[in-house]
Amino acid sequence: MAAAPPERPRVVLTTLAGVDGRITLRRDQVLLEPSVGERWRAAWPDDVEGLLARRDAWVEEHHAPTATLEGSGTFVVDGTSSPWAQVGGPWDHPDHLPRRAPHWFVVVDGRGRVDWRFTGDDTTALLVLVSRATPPGYLARLRKLGVGWLVCGDERVDLAVAVRRLGGELGVRCVRADGGGGINGALVRAGLVDELHVVTMPVLVGGLGTPTFLDGEPLAPDGVPVRLRVVSVERGAEGSTWTHYELDGA
Repeated sequence: MAAAPPERPRVVLTTLAGVDGRITLRRDQVLLEPSVGERWRAAWPDDVEGLLARRDAWVEEHHAPTATLEGSGTFVVDGTSSPWAQVGGPWDHPDHLPRRAPHWFVVVDGRGRVDWRFTGDDTTALLVLVSRATPPGYLARLRKLGVGWLVCGDERVDLAVAVRRLGGELGVRCVRADGGGGINGALVRAGLVDELHVVTMPVLVGGLGTPTFLDGEPLAPDGVPVRLRVVSVERGAEGSTWTHYELDGA
């Protein structure tokens, strides 16, 4: 298996989707809402949990990722504004790392939209990726909660910078990207994804605008699709599949 470029950690993207690529029920709902998550899981065929468990065990055995990367869209719906947008003085907030842990739960939240309840435990530290445009009041909120952040960009979070910094400054050698279509699409467009593990289940959601596992910016007018190499395919008893891909050049 090809190694990741030495200047950054390997990025392994994992997802669960219906055959139409949808990863949730509607754009205005998040799976963390109990009623939404229950309806989503009710559609899972019986073979999905086993495939997910085997996929996760494979990723852990072969790469042992020490950072899990998510986007803020996992936690808040589109259109959510920062409650701290008007709070705080001049922007003067360098990196803040109040604690370290064996594993990092890393979330891109340059707009400062997530009001955190989980901030970590004995083995995992929450880390937020922000930019110099992030509301100062949000950073003050993170500091009060004991949550760290890395500044990775000016107007928005630069994912290439962020991934390199996770490796260079925190010692992360593999990042598992397990977020939604926005951050997944941004990682692919930036050329940061090395391999992809997709569990596809025989379920249809449909709906114009319903999130897929690869959204974000459209392909450039002169762009070409990203080529994938199929490494392996495992099929479950109910027709769900776990497909392991590598990206060309990875």
